Amino acid sequence: MTELKTYRGHIRNHAALCAELGIGKLPREEREREILVRGYEKWGKDLPDHLYGMFAFAIYDSADDSLFCVRDQFGTKPFYYYVTSDGRLLYGTMIRDIMAQEGFVKELNEPMLQIYLTLTYVAGEDTFFKGVKKLMPGCRMTFKGGKPEIERYWKPTFAPDRSKSLEDFADEINETMKLIMTEVKEEGETAESFLSGGVDSAYVLAMSDAQMTDSCGYDEERFDESRVAKVTADVLGRGHSVLKVTPEMYFDIVPYTMYNMEQPLGDASAIVFTLGCNSTAQHTKLCYSGEGSDEFFGGYNMYRNAERYGDNLKTFYVGNTNIMKEDEKERILQHYDPSVLPIDLVQHIYEETEGLDPLTKMSDVDIQIWLEGDIYLNVDKMSTAAGLEIRMPLTDRRIFDIASRMPSEYKVTEEQNKVAFRTAAAKVLPEEIAFRKKLGFIVPIRIWLADENYNGDVRRLFASDIAAKFFKPEEIKAIYDEYVGGNSDLWRKVWTIYTFLVWYEEYFVKR
Repeated sequence: MTELKTYRGHIRNHAALCAELGIGKLPREEREREILVRGYEKWGKDLPDHLYGMFAFAIYDSADDSLFCVRDQFGTKPFYYYVTSDGRLLYGTMIRDIMAQEGFVKELNEPMLQIYLTLTYVAGEDTFFKGVKKLMPGCRMTFKGGKPEIERYWKPTFAPDRSKSLEDFADEINETMKLIMTEVKEEGETAESFLSGGVDSAYVLAMSDAQMTDSCGYDEERFDESRVAKVTADVLGRGHSVLKVTPEMYFDIVPYTMYNMEQPLGDASAIVFTLGCNSTAQHTKLCYSGEGSDEFFGGYNMYRNAERYGDNLKTFYVGNTNIMKEDEKERILQHYDPSVLPIDLVQHIYEETEGLDPLTKMSDVDIQIWLEGDIYLNVDKMSTAAGLEIRMPLTDRRIFDIASRMPSEYKVTEEQNKVAFRTAAAKVLPEEIAFRKKLGFIVPIRIWLADENYNGDVRRLFASDIAAKFFKPEEIKAIYDEYVGGNSDLWRKVWTIYTFLVWYEEYFVKR
C-alpha cells in the first residue's frame, strides 16, 4: 500500500499527469493526492522529475516499510525532519508540526547564530533547532530501518548556447511563460497579483488575467514604489490597491512574523510582505508574485561586478547578503567558534561551477542558498500564516532551463541587468516599464530604527538578559549607538541582531 502522509504545494502540469496516470476529474486536493500516489507507484523515486510546480511531500510505502520524502527543485516549499533518540523520524512541512510530536526535544542550535549574523537568514540543512534539519532543494530522502538516506535528484546546471540570438531567447521566455500561465491557475479560480515597481511583477501581471494588483507603500516618498506600480497597473488596465505601511504597523507585527517564520529572518522587507499578505488575504485567497527571475537572469546590480571579482569569488561570495565579517562576530558574540564559517556552505557550489564564468557562479550561489533560505521561506511562511496562496510563475524549471542556456552577456552588461528578460517583457509592456531601473523591495527601516517613537522594543531587547546570553552587551550597544548617532549604514546589523532576539523570545522564553 502507498499512502501520502503529508503534502503542500501546487502541481502545475496536472492535466498531462492525469491523462498519463488515468486520473479522472477530481477536486484539486484529491487530484494531487492521486497524482503523487499513482506517480510514485509508476515511477518510484523518479516521481519528482515528472512534476512541475511547488511541492514538498512524504509517501509511505508499506511494501518495504519506508518513507519517501521530497522537496521541489528550488525549495519553494519547505520540508523538515528530526530523528528522535529512539530512532523515529518526525517530519513535516512546518517545524511546529515536528515540535508537537512525541520525542522532540527543543534545544537551540547556537552555532547557527554565526551563520545568521552574516547572511541574515538560515542557510544550509541545519536550523536554529538542534537536530531539526531541512531537506534541501532538489533532494529526496528515504527513511528505512531508522536511517535517513538522502540523495540529490536535481541541481542547477549551465551550458551557454551561443547559437541563439538575444531575440531568440526573449521569444523563448515569452512562449514558455504563455504555457506556464495556463497552468498556474485552476478552472474557476480568480487570482490577484502583487505589483512593485520592478519588471518581474509587471511582466507576470501582463502575462496573466489578474484584474486586481496589490502593493505596499509609505509616506516616505523616496521609498514608495506603489506610485510607480500604479502607473504599470493603469497602463495595463488593471485595478490597484495600496496598503500604506506605517512604522507603528511595521514594528507591532515583528513578533508575529518571527513566530510564523519559525526561523529568524533579518530581511526587513519580510515584515512589509507579512502586512501585504494579511491585507491581500482579506479580498482574495490566491495571488501571483514574481520571485525567481533576478537569480535566473542576472537581476542584481552586484552581478555587474562579477568579472571584476573573477576567481576570487570563492573566497568571499556567500550570496546576496554578507553583513558581518568573522572579526566582528568574534568581537560581539559571547561564544564564537572559528570553525563555523558561512563560506563553507557554498564550497560545493563553486566546485560544481568550476570553469564557468563569474556571473554564473554568483547566480548559482543565490539560486541554491539565498532563494531557499530567504525569498521562498518568506513567501511560503507569511502567505500560509495569512491563509493566502501565492504562486510564482517565474520559478519554474522550464524558465530556469532557458536561463541556464543563456550566455551571461545576454543577462548583464555594464549598462543593464536582466537584458534578455527585459527584452521579453518589452514584448508585452512599454519599454519604459520593461527597462525601468531596479529599485528592490526597499523599506524606510533605516530611518524608523533610529526614531525613539518606534524603536522601544529594539532598545528593550538590546539591553535584555536574552541579549546578554548571546552577545557582549557593550559591543552591541556600541553598534546601536553609532547607528543612532548618524551611521545609518549600520541599520542592517542592528536589525539582524534584533530579529534573532525577537525570534528567540518567541520560541524559548514565551513558549
